[in-house]
Amino acid sequence: AEKTRLVIDALLARQKGLHFVPIDIARHSLEESAEALLADYPRLFVDAIAGEYTSALDRLSLPHDDAHLILWLGSSIGNLDRLEAMRFLERIVTTMSSQDRMLIGVDLRKDRTRLEQAYDDCQGVTARFNKNLLTRINRELGADFELEQFGFRVHYDENSGSVESRLVSLIDQEVFVRELDTSFRFSRDEPIHTEDSYKYSFDEIDELARGSGMSCDERWLDPEGLFSLNLFAPL
Repeated sequence: AEKTRLVIDALLARQKGLHFVPIDIARHSLEESAEALLADYPRLFVDAIAGEYTSALDRLSLPHDDAHLILWLGSSIGNLDRLEAMRFLERIVTTMSSQDRMLIGVDLRKDRTRLEQAYDDCQGVTARFNKNLLTRINRELGADFELEQFGFRVHYDENSGSVESRLVSLIDQEVFVRELDTSFRFSRDEPIHTEDSYKYSFDEIDELARGSGMSCDERWLDPEGLFSLNLFAPL
């Protein structure tokens, strides 16, 4: 919770205590993080929820007698397409009172070359992240993907503002998935579309806020103007 600690420090400098409700799908990581935070912040109360965002929202109950700050840092909203992002924020708004705020990180549109180099990085971090999908299919569905027979490519679609990630078959090959009792044929250069990461302009962020029933009251940028933190308030 390195990014969240900055906010926790600021809030505890202004008030006696703080109730923190982190949400994460990885239960073990969530437990480790909660234990570390409790050890470092005696005035912090942690009520962690293990699960996906959508299911966790159904379990989230915010009392309306206090003001709440909802954090969605990084740029996880970029994993949703425009309509999905708006609908998700609409659900969040239903849990908020007029005094609540949401601090949301949104990656910005920028030069194609810079974006494509960031995702197809020289260390191969994003490539390994995407190939892990094949590893999981092998492990959990009994497939026989050979990871070294797939390359990784990215493409930035300037119209949609999405960085599209694909695994590409390097040869003509056939993969068998035991749990489906089905074989899949891949031609050389045939892609598997694995991920989209959407980037936003300032106007698109403002439109996202309005469409979900909020306004963008304040915005902060890094020195190069590549990334934004946006404070949303219910209308």
